[in-house]
Amino acid sequence: MAKINYQELLDNALKSVVKEALIYAQVNGLGDGTHFFITFKTRDPGVVLPDFLRMRYPDIMTIVLQYSYNNLNVSDREFGVQLTFDGRPFFIRVPFSALVEFKDPSTDFMLSFHPKSTPAAADNDMELPLDEKPGTVPDDKRVVSLDEFRKKRNQ
Repeated sequence: MAKINYQELLDNALKSVVKEALIYAQVNGLGDGTHFFITFKTRDPGVVLPDFLRMRYPDIMTIVLQYSYNNLNVSDREFGVQLTFDGRPFFIRVPFSALVEFKDPSTDFMLSFHPKSTPAAADNDMELPLDEKPGTVPDDKRVVSLDEFRKKRNQ
């Protein structure tokens, strides 16, 4: 018999709080200093993000909804919004399953989530999925020693 995954149940309940806050912002706008910091996993299935942002933020990204956002649309499973990056508008879409954190600093409110980890997808041959944890030393087969090249050049 499978055990009840209370963390997943809790995350789903808390994501409904985020959804309702976003629906409120969609209908009423944000005022009185209210703003949202939304952190999400950029490579999760269903995340729509311009390529240059995915390259700049290969794993996690935080967006801010405050003054300059448009077309906020919220559904049962995701939200989409138009934001300006480098002076140009771009539409992004984020499934609630990709959320890592939601903050409203105006009320000192914060929620943290535990998204399921998904394997990184190498979208082009310039990207390599890394299995190492931050701070660990990579395998020798991925480290290239420059000593061999220096010896040949000096001979």
